[in-house]
Amino acid sequence: MPTDPDTGYDPSLGRKFVFVTGGVMSGLGKGITAASTGRLLENAGFDVTAVKIDPYLNVDAGTMNPYEHGEVYVLKDGGEVDLDLGNYERFLGVDMTSDHNVTTGKTYQHVIERERAGDYLGKTVQIIPHVTDDIKRRIREAAEGSDVCIVEIGGTVGDIESMPFLESLRQFSHEEDEGDVLFTHVTLVPYSQNGEQKTKPTQHSVKELRSIGLQPDILVGRADDELDPDVKEKIALFCDVPTEAVFSNPDVEDVYHVPLVVEDEGLDEYVMERLNLADEALPKAERSTRWRELVTRDRETEIDVALVGKYGLEDAYMSIHEALKHAGIHTETEVNVLWVDADEMAEKHTERLQQADGIVVPGGFGSRGTEGKIEAIRYAREHDVPLLGLCLGFQLSVVEHARNVLGMEGAHSAELDEETPYPVIDLLPEQYETEDMGGTMRLGAHVTDIDEGTLAHEVYGADSCTERHRHRYEVNPEYIDQLETEGLVFSGRADNRMEILEREDHPFFFGTQAHPEFRSRPDRASPPFVAFVEAVLDMAETKQNGNASGPVDEPNEVSL
Repeated sequence: MPTDPDTGYDPSLGRKFVFVTGGVMSGLGKGITAASTGRLLENAGFDVTAVKIDPYLNVDAGTMNPYEHGEVYVLKDGGEVDLDLGNYERFLGVDMTSDHNVTTGKTYQHVIERERAGDYLGKTVQIIPHVTDDIKRRIREAAEGSDVCIVEIGGTVGDIESMPFLESLRQFSHEEDEGDVLFTHVTLVPYSQNGEQKTKPTQHSVKELRSIGLQPDILVGRADDELDPDVKEKIALFCDVPTEAVFSNPDVEDVYHVPLVVEDEGLDEYVMERLNLADEALPKAERSTRWRELVTRDRETEIDVALVGKYGLEDAYMSIHEALKHAGIHTETEVNVLWVDADEMAEKHTERLQQADGIVVPGGFGSRGTEGKIEAIRYAREHDVPLLGLCLGFQLSVVEHARNVLGMEGAHSAELDEETPYPVIDLLPEQYETEDMGGTMRLGAHVTDIDEGTLAHEVYGADSCTERHRHRYEVNPEYIDQLETEGLVFSGRADNRMEILEREDHPFFFGTQAHPEFRSRPDRASPPFVAFVEAVLDMAETKQNGNASGPVDEPNEVSL
């Protein structure tokens, strides 16, 4: 049978699919469960990829406020996607594309464009089969080249937005050969006031799932602790699955420990058995243990890093948190992140900034909190505190230098202050030529040339680097010569774009227009983050040995 052009079905490929759904409530950790399953299959020798389905009408996550959906994660092809794609890249060690994120907006847009072009030959265009066929096609195309594709369906079973996707999965399971599709359902197992684990939410969730034609093969119970044996038996009885198909996913100190927990429960073995992969898997003794060795590595030292941002939730800066963690794994350091609200720093967070061993100023859009970030950069510069500026943090480092070192009063980014007398950050001349604002965005992986003999060259150990970008404004070329004085150096460039800055008069002051956090992995920590943590450790050792020169001013004399 040839490949179906509408659904992408080709029976000769023999790929395996694991669909992960969630019930009871959102935010249970479907993505981590899906990523952990993939990690274990990778360890067993299989090529694994992943797809995240988001039921929202947005075409992608690019226009979403982090308060709505967490950080916007950027892929190498410039796709702006859900943060779960970041988990998949970090857990699976692969680089994905925007094809691995399926949204309602993306699907409907494509179907409507085909209808307008007359591709449906006058037929009435409907959810079934046209929308569901497009969803199935996208999943199969994203799975090409892999042995197993893990597909997470966002939201909660019962949500009206998810219905076309769940119907697509129902059809999908009928089209694929038996043993090629597996359904994993993640539910909440809460505690009653007397400490009893309650199964009723799981029962109702599975009932909802079965009412639309999907029977879960595996149930994963999210709870504070491991599921009691009698609770597993009860879930199995009322949800019509074998007891050995019910697994615990308890709270852990670190999400990177989840694969270890579910591996101890036997999840990987059960998945491979149900997908008829057990005979093809590497013997247990030959499976990679690299992940376990990395995430359980002892941390000999401990440091505090101030993250100066304006979004008061960890998901908004998830990749930065993870990149700091990866650098900690690499250097055997426990990195504690101290949240510093840039919008309220002077009133409430000055002390927290001053107790930090290093400062990270992340990216962001909009003017709120920028003055607080600038003052944090000034504090780091004047007190020799290691600083890592990312994207907007890089740009505001330029602004701080212009204002407080070069005396350009009112210097700013034209994006944030159109009336600034010194637009040291602005659109490039060629960007003004396009009327499409989206066309001025610089997204995805781009190459930066690095000058020899600089800190950037030492950090990357190469003459160039490739990092992912998400920004529109650049360092204004008219001010570059003036800015490159009094200690500031642009050590990385891409044609007329300034990409990396550093200070010659500072122990570690490093800014990058890119977002290196998006390429960081537990086994491949981002070079700028590693260098930053190492600089913090070096400063701490210097102070411990009594060789520190001391800050310019005492902390209590500094106005923030």
